[in-house]
This record gives sequence, structure tokens and C-alpha cells, in this order.
Amino acid sequence: MISAAAPLFAELGYARTTLAKIAAAAGVSVETVQTCGSKAALMIAAVEYSAFGQTGDRDIMDTEFGRDLKAIEDRDGAASFTTDYQTELHHRAAATTRALLGGAAADPTLDGYLRDLTAGIGRQSRRVLQHFADRGWLRTDLPFDEVVETAAVISGVEVYLRMVDRDGWSTSAYRQWLRRMFAEVIMSQAE
Repeated sequence: MISAAAPLFAELGYARTTLAKIAAAAGVSVETVQTCGSKAALMIAAVEYSAFGQTGDRDIMDTEFGRDLKAIEDRDGAASFTTDYQTELHHRAAATTRALLGGAAADPTLDGYLRDLTAGIGRQSRRVLQHFADRGWLRTDLPFDEVVETAAVISGVEVYLRMVDRDGWSTSAYRQWLRRMFAEVIMSQAE
């Protein structure tokens, strides 16, 4: 059901995607769709599926990304790897994220989910940046919490949507900008 719902939410947005349209796309009845949960539950699953290929929360440092990041021995390589991952994640999830943002304005369930998702992303960012700090790659002239919040702002999906969707930047240009911002604002300046 999620694989049918995600592209509809991405194309039509939350308000215009109906259970009937999801059922038609999946080739099942509306009743069958309803067994998967509410429209909001399907939206939530679609966002997670689009972004991560799975649903649920898992410590990012225990994923393939985390294992690969831990294997990188140099600061610049780790920063590039992280910003490449972030860019690809935003690229995959941009359309469903737009639908989520629109839906959260009108649906209290989605608004609560968006709040929880934002907090979860903050926890994941903190874990990645703690790894950088443990390696001596993170700037130390600012409090750790401020560096985490700064990273969350510059690498947030809202910035991606503004730059790529609204301002017309290419994904490649956004990736280069994010790498530069990460290097200049988040990372230590000496190796």
C-alpha cells in the first residue's frame, strides 16, 4: 500500500490524495486500504519509506551509513560523505516531505508526527556530530548544542526545498553549497 500511496502524496499532496485514489493505484478496494490505517498513517509511512526505504526509528550509527562513516579516517572525507548522504535523502524525500508539511498544517496527527520527526532528526544529527567531535573534527569554539542546532538548520529539508524547488538550484549545486557550509560552519578548521 505504501508503494502506491507515496507517489500519490508526492504528486497530489496530502489534501488531494484520497483513500480511493490510493486503492485505485494499488489495485485494491478502499476497505483494503483502510486496514492499513488512516490517511495520516499512510502519509507517515510514505514519508519514512521515501526517505529511508523503511519505517520506524533506528540509531543512524547502527545503519549502513553509520558503519561506513565510522570507517572514514579523514575529516574532509567524512564531511563529504555525510553531506552527500543528506543531499540524496532530501532528493528522495522532497516530494513526500512537501505533502507532509502541507498536511501537518491541517491534520493534528501529522503535525504531531512532524514534531516528533524533527526531534528524531535532531537526535540522529547529534549522534553523527558526536562521532565527529570524538574524532576531533568538530569545531570547539562554540557549545556542542549550538553546533548541532546550526547543522540542523543548514542541512534541513526546508533549506533543500527552498533552494532546489523554489530558487531553482540543481541538486548538485545544493550538494556543493552544503559541503561548503558544513566545512566552514560545522567542522574544525585544522586537521
